[in-house]
Amino acid sequence: MTLYEGEKGKSYSVGEMQMEDGLMRRLHALGINEGTSVKILNRKRDGALIIYVRGSRLAVGKHISTNIEVNEEAV
Repeated sequence: MTLYEGEKGKSYSVGEMQMEDGLMRRLHALGINEGTSVKILNRKRDGALIIYVRGSRLAVGKHISTNIEVNEEAV
């Protein structure tokens, strides 16, 4: 499943990410790597997601969230 398909309030583990190199480097710099825990805090109408990653809230657009594969974390 992709991050975009995830549900609000649930936590996920980042799997494979497939996107252009520049964007991939930026996400790595923000701490979004394979195996990172991500929680979806809110979903906006335009498809953007507000996520919680390593102690910070980030907004990611639909273009980014549809290219990040995730697995649901056990509670």
